[in-house]
Amino acid sequence: MQNGLTTKSAEQVARFADMFSAMGTEPRLRIMQLLLSAHPKGMVVGEIQEELDIPNSTLSHHLDKLRQEGLVQVRRECTFLRYTADTEALQQLLQFLYAECCTRNKALEPEQVTCCR
Repeated sequence: MQNGLTTKSAEQVARFADMFSAMGTEPRLRIMQLLLSAHPKGMVVGEIQEELDIPNSTLSHHLDKLRQEGLVQVRRECTFLRYTADTEALQQLLQFLYAECCTRNKALEPEQVTCCR
C-alpha cells in the first residue's frame, strides 16, 4: 500500500490523472466536446479542422495525445482518419469522480452531477 491506496488504485488514479492532463488544454477540450457532439459517427480530421480552425500539424498532435490516453478512437476510412470520442473511457473517468463526490462523502447530491442540460 502507498498512502492507504492499493497498487491497483494508485495505477487507476495515475491513469485518470493522465486522462485529465490530456484534456487539460483548451484545444483538446474543444476537440472532445466536438467529438461528443458528433457521437457515435465521429468526424474526419478535415471536419474537425474546419470546425475548430486548428492548423493541421497542431491538430494531429492534439488528436494523437487524446488517442494515446484512450480518450478517442481512430479508424481509417480510405484516405481519411475518422475520430470518435471513447465514451466508455469517459464513463470510467466520471464514475471515478462520482464515487468520491457523491457516494463516499456526499459532497454533492447525485442529481447535481447527473442532471443534463
